[in-house]
Amino acid sequence: MAQPNATAPKIGNPAVVGLAGFGLTTFVLQLHNIGLCGIGPVIWLGFFFGGLAQFIAGYQEQKMGNNFGYCAFTAYGAFWISLCAMIVAGKFDLFTASKTDVGYFLIAWTLFSFILFIGSTKVHMAMFLTFLTLMIGFVLLDLAHFGYPELTVYAGYDLMACALLAWYMMAHVIFLDLFGRDVLPVGKPLF
Repeated sequence: MAQPNATAPKIGNPAVVGLAGFGLTTFVLQLHNIGLCGIGPVIWLGFFFGGLAQFIAGYQEQKMGNNFGYCAFTAYGAFWISLCAMIVAGKFDLFTASKTDVGYFLIAWTLFSFILFIGSTKVHMAMFLTFLTLMIGFVLLDLAHFGYPELTVYAGYDLMACALLAWYMMAHVIFLDLFGRDVLPVGKPLF
């Protein structure tokens, strides 16, 4: 029987990249939603950091046996890529999406996110709060696309909190590894 290799290299936690990409891209989109920046930075981040990097992190989570991270990171990576592709395609009148179409797109993501929101109750409090703010943000954006556009700004501030919570979890994982202790506690699971 072969003995485990004691000198095998340590494997990094892919969640740090997934949380970083989700947090940064979400934060910059909200800067756009509250009127502080244009759409250009959102598109580029959405394709590459929130999209591709987060998607790759999801597949690395699969190798770690983490179904929650696998689903969340690959799905939201695909969300960013598809959202940005929809925006770019619209600029070229290719498969254009109306405001209502985008609203239905967001409703579908709200329903999908609700499943992960329920799952987050079994992870830890920081994850639960991240998904709680994500759910609130999605609902506000849904309503904004169906007659209440002023809610976009409220969604922007709520989703900035969501982004900061994602970065908090990223920092938790990094600091735990670097300092060997829980510098930024994430709390117990809700259930």
